[in-house]
Amino acid sequence: MTEVATWVRVAAAKDIPPGEMLAIEAGGRKVAVFHLDDGSWHAIDNLCTHAYALLTDGWLEGAEIECPLHAGRFDVRTGKALCAPVDEDVATYAVRLDGAEVLLGLPT
Repeated sequence: MTEVATWVRVAAAKDIPPGEMLAIEAGGRKVAVFHLDDGSWHAIDNLCTHAYALLTDGWLEGAEIECPLHAGRFDVRTGKALCAPVDEDVATYAVRLDGAEVLLGLPT
């Protein structure tokens, strides 16, 4: 995760229940925002590094998102690629709550 230059409101917290995700565009980036069952919030690039696919069209299980095209998986907490065919991690972004609002940290 790189240094945050700007915080941008991307959703109301109530719009992303625990165990769910939301595709957003912010700062010219396609980003997936996750609210995990443990209450934590995470954000990663929403494009698979193996082939063009939106990760939010895939399946979230725990802290892993599975790409809908070729079943590659990423850890949404770290962006780490977990299995073939993906071998390149996705970028991560800072997320924080400000009251009832979800804010995404856009890098410098």
